[in-house]
Amino acid sequence: MCLIRRKTAGSWGIPKGLVDAGDTHEETALNEAWEEAGISGRLLGKAVGTYRYRKWGTKLTVAVYVMEVLHQEARWEESPIRDRMWTTLAEAIDLLSEHPVAPLLDRVRAVISGGKYGLG
Repeated sequence: MCLIRRKTAGSWGIPKGLVDAGDTHEETALNEAWEEAGISGRLLGKAVGTYRYRKWGTKLTVAVYVMEVLHQEARWEESPIRDRMWTTLAEAIDLLSEHPVAPLLDRVRAVISGGKYGLG
């Protein structure tokens, strides 16, 4: 699993961002993975769920997708300000235990293993 963080931050997270006018949630997920982590690929099915968090004095909702990574760059748009780390899903579950995405990680596991939340 690919995790990211700002170089000035201590906690890890996942790529996410605001949906630009005219873009779909799926396009945004792929664009943010490229911009924030330097990875590209294809989404595996629909969103596994959503989580909410506070930013800019409001609550934002994040749709979470699983992506099969087909390419990664050593340097990418936000590499000067972000770290990228590859972990096992078990390590990611530990590192993200306090992150709002944590409750969705069992669904990520199901997609990876072809279970209930798999393709389609």
